[in-house]
Amino acid sequence: MAIELANHIYRDGEGVPVVLMNAYPVDHRMWDVCANALADSADLNDVPDFPIWAPDMAGSGASPVPSDADSGPRMANGAYSEALDRLAGAYVDLIKAAGYEQAIWVGLSMGGYVAMDIQRLYPETVAGLALCDTMAASDGVGGENRLKMADAAEQTNSVEPVMHFAQPADGDSTVKKTPEFIATMTGWINEQNPAGLAWRQRMTYGRPELGAVPETISAPSLVVSGELDPSSNPSVMRPLAERIAGAEFIDIPDCGHFSAVEHPDTVARALLSLVRRVQNAQKNA
Repeated sequence: MAIELANHIYRDGEGVPVVLMNAYPVDHRMWDVCANALADSADLNDVPDFPIWAPDMAGSGASPVPSDADSGPRMANGAYSEALDRLAGAYVDLIKAAGYEQAIWVGLSMGGYVAMDIQRLYPETVAGLALCDTMAASDGVGGENRLKMADAAEQTNSVEPVMHFAQPADGDSTVKKTPEFIATMTGWINEQNPAGLAWRQRMTYGRPELGAVPETISAPSLVVSGELDPSSNPSVMRPLAERIAGAEFIDIPDCGHFSAVEHPDTVARALLSLVRRVQNAQKNA
């Protein structure tokens, strides 16, 4: 057995697929508006159809929670030391099963860790890379909160320990403070599996060191940062972009951590620019 991913296809097409990887604690639906905006923008700009996918990350949405056997060794604190590597392999297996050798990997937050691990382990599969509101550094002080959140979700068998992700703070974006955003995020979180929420935190806490990955990226790349993101704002993301040769950096005003949900059209335009750069690079190869 291996980690299973439920894929969601927004559009078929020619060329390498754009694979959108979701953030915590939601599922692929966080990409719905952005993915459709990307397709519409491509059509308006006469860009030939390309596949757009958004698999549910393991343990989210329709993707099952991996077993301990599929997750790999468990550390003394409960974290999985190989789970991110196995998850990265599952995404690569997904594109190869469909006949593709490469993809444009797009990860937001936790999805960004997957994207960077794919670059670390399977660089030959990277036609393009987009890192949105994420970081290459380890969690550092406070990282144990991931395990506390995992324990709480398991012990209560509820999503309540992560419901704060749907609630705005004083410094959050205008969008995140709207009743519509709060209702949408609350609905998505309520439909998650508590065991899956716990698994994703244990996977992330046990992730390998990704700090050296940015310098290895040679494919066309994009770095996106919400200016109000408490953890991955431009003070974090701009230096990350500067470590990637030729990376395009986009900072989004009045935007928090969930940039693709808060400002989907802006992220879609940036992704279309990345797709075009990948297509041009492949034509000139």
